[in-house]
Amino acid sequence: QVARLAENIRENEEKISQHGKRADGIVKSMLQHSRSSSGVKGPTDVNKLVDEYVRLAYHGCRARQKDFNAKLDIDLDPSLGTVHMVAQDIGRVLLNLLNNAFYAVQEGAKTAGPGYTPTVTIRTGRSDAGSGIRNSQSIIIDIGDNGQGIPVGVREKIFQPFFTTKPTGQGTGLGLSLSYDIVTQGHRGTLSLLRSDAQGTLFRIELPDAP
Repeated sequence: QVARLAENIRENEEKISQHGKRADGIVKSMLQHSRSSSGVKGPTDVNKLVDEYVRLAYHGCRARQKDFNAKLDIDLDPSLGTVHMVAQDIGRVLLNLLNNAFYAVQEGAKTAGPGYTPTVTIRTGRSDAGSGIRNSQSIIIDIGDNGQGIPVGVREKIFQPFFTTKPTGQGTGLGLSLSYDIVTQGHRGTLSLLRSDAQGTLFRIELPDAP
């Protein structure tokens, strides 16, 4: 009986610790989002910004997990030039999507066979046909992975605040929600899930090409 009580206490302490860490992460995410942005748009080299955050996310992932490696499949359209945006805010969106992609391929590597190569794809380009932005040519940034995909039943919830598919302690459920607000409200753009299946997941950021 005493041993069982001790075990219950230990399990409860672990749960309290996990929930405490998640609450701490949520508060930090909200504070960071609310205080750090200048909110001032300026001409930004899109490809340079994307490349910078790809390297930042990848090296950050490797710092957390020393044996992690992934193939980076990068195709940046050299004709993009500069686009008016709040570079710091779009950088946060990129970092969130990239971190999610690296997490997905990490998880995929745990169950995939020996022929599996964790791969994150990054594309930039222009879109003026079928654009999600009314009356405007747009630039697009695609970020994809070859992980196991997002379960069908939760795909419509991924942009909701506090919703996360990650285990307790691994995510706050604010990353995609705040990213969606930055893109749609702060930049008059769209953030969408283009595809998610057993072959992986693909997100698209679409931003107006004009100020």
